[in-house]
Amino acid sequence: MNIGELSRLSGLPVKTIRYYSDVGLVPEAERSHAGYRRYDHDSLVRLEFVRTLRELGLDIATIKRVLDRGEDLGAVAAAHAEALGVQIRVLRLRRAALRAVSLHSAQGDPTPAELDRMTRIAQASTDERRRIVDEFFDSIFTGIADSAEAAEFTARMRSVSPELPDDPTDAQVDAWIELAGMLREQDFRARLREMSKRSFASDERRLAPTDMSEISWFTGHVGAYMDDGVAPGSPQAVPVVAAVLDRWGVAEGDREALIDQLTLAVDPRAERYWQLMAVINGWPPVPATMHRWEWFLNALRAGRGPLA
Repeated sequence: MNIGELSRLSGLPVKTIRYYSDVGLVPEAERSHAGYRRYDHDSLVRLEFVRTLRELGLDIATIKRVLDRGEDLGAVAAAHAEALGVQIRVLRLRRAALRAVSLHSAQGDPTPAELDRMTRIAQASTDERRRIVDEFFDSIFTGIADSAEAAEFTARMRSVSPELPDDPTDAQVDAWIELAGMLREQDFRARLREMSKRSFASDERRLAPTDMSEISWFTGHVGAYMDDGVAPGSPQAVPVVAAVLDRWGVAEGDREALIDQLTLAVDPRAERYWQLMAVINGWPPVPATMHRWEWFLNALRAGRGPLA
């Protein structure tokens, strides 16, 4: 067949086929007496193979080495797949940075410094992510307490860090960008540092439980009334609060101290931190319970009179 027929059968332009022939990818089977290129069925098969490899992104030189049996196609495909994987990860991170910029723009256009920071956060390496987290924990725990309990708690917190996988999902990248931004909030750091100082102070008495079974009971107890529409300032909330305080052994004289402790501790960002960590690390989702604590704190404040 002539080059026009090969073009019609393959769907490739004559110019492209002529180029592939000139560089040796699809050499003609023979030349006519007039010097025109002639091709056969093997030429068509080879041309379609070349087109497939080009569509996959292989360069001309690599394809020629494969066709000339200088390189194994499987090895070439594996190497190319890895290279594409790297490109995909980079593009995904760039897209996440642009999404962050878009969301930030809803509150006003970001400054060049903010734009650069979000981009760097999105494309941070594993070591860079670790440094961001370590610096966050340093700002909270350094110089807080030298007790064994404080050291154990600090070590435990530091051991649980965001581990973004090599091929993260969009949700994981978005979660990392949000988390990194949260870790830089000075108000959040100051609040956590104050919570840590109080937690490990020798004269501090913890009034709210930290045991997970007790917390589960609390959220279930309060949640049942919240879901029934009981307002925190209503008379119906008084026995709800009384049951909690009785279970926790909190006397009426400790009400203000409990309000003070919960005012510091009830921060949606603390819960959001663990929710983002769960997304990034592929853990089970962390359910939202902070609104239960907020309801209880508001009910405590509203019922500063005698307990029912």
